[in-house]
Amino acid sequence: MTDGTNETPGAPRVPSGQNAGPNSGPNVTLEEIARAAGVSPSTVSRILNGTARVLPEKQRAVEEAIARFNYRPNVLARSLASGRTETIGVLTQAVSSPFYAEWLRGIEEALAEPGFTPIFVSSRWNVVDEKARLEEFVARRVDGIILLHAQLDEPTLTEYSRYAPMLVLGRSVQNGMALAGLPIDNLQGARDATRHLIEQGHREIAFIAGPSNHEDAIERLDGYRSALEEAGIGFDADLVEQGDYLETGGVAAMERLLARRPSLSAVFCANDQTAYGARLTMFRRGVRVPEDVSLVGFDDLPTSSYMTPPLTTVRQPTYEIGRLAAQGIVQMIRKQPVALSPIPLTLVTRETTRRIGPSLSKGDQRA
Repeated sequence: MTDGTNETPGAPRVPSGQNAGPNSGPNVTLEEIARAAGVSPSTVSRILNGTARVLPEKQRAVEEAIARFNYRPNVLARSLASGRTETIGVLTQAVSSPFYAEWLRGIEEALAEPGFTPIFVSSRWNVVDEKARLEEFVARRVDGIILLHAQLDEPTLTEYSRYAPMLVLGRSVQNGMALAGLPIDNLQGARDATRHLIEQGHREIAFIAGPSNHEDAIERLDGYRSALEEAGIGFDADLVEQGDYLETGGVAAMERLLARRPSLSAVFCANDQTAYGARLTMFRRGVRVPEDVSLVGFDDLPTSSYMTPPLTTVRQPTYEIGRLAAQGIVQMIRKQPVALSPIPLTLVTRETTRRIGPSLSKGDQRA
């Protein structure tokens, strides 16, 4: 006598009362998936959490059962059982910024692999807002927090790391089990950019700085100054103009520089967005790049290689850095050791710079 299921002996069993279709997921339980795959519920759970070490055929059977019945784990139930929400708070300074977009993409894609969901918020370079966003993360009981260019001081960050492991991108902190930093070598990157212009024969090199209260902007100014001094070129404050990391700031800063120092032959901008604005001002003034003035940026945004002409810039591997940050916070959540070294940057030479004279070697004095 048959029970009407027409099951083939040894074949994975269809969960009771369910059809293998797109609407099966909401009602299928983990236990039914386990029976269909011929394994224990705990094995299915470990496979879903990425912590299982099982035979390939068992892994495949579970994955096939999950796909066949469109199984979706009950996240709330799982978080209650595990004490985790499987969410990561990600605080950026400006979600809309093209610079941060690649970092966030790297974080999001790397967190998907171990099954974590990011919650993105921004604080707009405001310390009060930054603290409020961290309070929200704590209230939501996120499992970990990633901060991009945090403005809060280290004692405050240490205090919040008591509630959830915290990884800070673009900044050095005293690394521990709950708080770690992934610094960017802005100083060396800026030094390399300035050296490149010096090697092209430039002596009157202007610099459009970033916001004076940003640690990375200060480091880039220091790198510019260091490269000049190494080459025996005196630092000239009259060649430094304040910017704000935005295109509009680059437009205005370049206007002031050209009015004050029309003889300058090169400009190093603290970021690519500033360089875009500086380039626009030069276009409007009839100043040719690089024939009249060489131009260098910092970041290597995806659009920089499509600028006219394509921009010479310092490349930050932002997508890769985002992935490293995601992997690091997952390791911290799992109480695994994390080794984070400063991220090296590379100079990408394109068509906005050109040689105008002999290279000035270290120790030579300015004529």
